[in-house]
Amino acid sequence: MIITDLRALLAHNMKKRRHDLGISQAKLAEKVNTSAHYIGQIELKNKFPSPEMLERVASALEIDSPQLFSMESFPGETLRQFQKEILEEMETAVIGVFSSRMSDLDKQG
Repeated sequence: MIITDLRALLAHNMKKRRHDLGISQAKLAEKVNTSAHYIGQIELKNKFPSPEMLERVASALEIDSPQLFSMESFPGETLRQFQKEILEEMETAVIGVFSSRMSDLDKQG
């Protein structure tokens, strides 16, 4: 599912930027007025923040919010694996829709 991929991008970029700035989850949580547990859940891909929270996180990390979803910080191999997974998910979805449609047509005809 694509949302999983967005969660992975967000988690990776938050952690990397937080480490680059030398701040803990607790410090980031304090800056964005939330709990360290919630920040941890985002970085573990268990939670996905609201648009407002994304803006606060980006501001605290001193970046623009779209950078939270940038693929630029991924190592080459990780990026290739990520792209492969997205393509596989798309292929599965297209085959599923196509198969369902073909089945519907067979029933009609």
